[in-house]
Amino acid sequence: MTEREKMNQGLLYDANYDEALLRERTRCKDLCFLYNQLRPSQVSEQEKLIRQLFGKTGKRFCITAPFWCDYGCNIEIGENFYTNHNCVILDGAKVVFGDNVFIAPNCTFSTAGHPLDTEQRNQGLEYAYPITVGDNVWFGASVTVLPGVRIGSNTVIGAGSVVNRDIPDGVIAVGNPCRVLRSITEDDKKKYWRNGT
Repeated sequence: MTEREKMNQGLLYDANYDEALLRERTRCKDLCFLYNQLRPSQVSEQEKLIRQLFGKTGKRFCITAPFWCDYGCNIEIGENFYTNHNCVILDGAKVVFGDNVFIAPNCTFSTAGHPLDTEQRNQGLEYAYPITVGDNVWFGASVTVLPGVRIGSNTVIGAGSVVNRDIPDGVIAVGNPCRVLRSITEDDKKKYWRNGT
């Protein structure tokens, strides 16, 4: 079994020394580097590079540089995907985003984790568990999503949260560790209304 096959099955795999995985990551980092050097006005060039990098994209998306990922091919984004500056996606496993996902600056989505045992960790072994995000999800600034997490649709993850467990549909969740604060209600539609508008 190759190290990539182990990675795809959620087993411990050699992330540090396997030549094939190192080549894949180098190719990906080169594409990210090229992307991050483009001018903001070079939208068509940006879109072309992301379509080359990601496993699947919607028709409309915006990824504000700088952006970094490990493999790219494991990332799938739905329609109207948006991420602000400094997004990092460590995609040893699949990272799937639904439609209308909005990501504030400095967010990290990490499928990668390392063994607690020092001997295994020092051998360069790691594991990768998928991350799944539903539709209409908003991540506040500096959120970190850890391996194996599923986040439901119509949910808001508050700024600075560390998401280490599944979060259901239709809630506001915040904190470290991230926990459900409350459901999103009809009253939330009125929160930002102003008289006369």
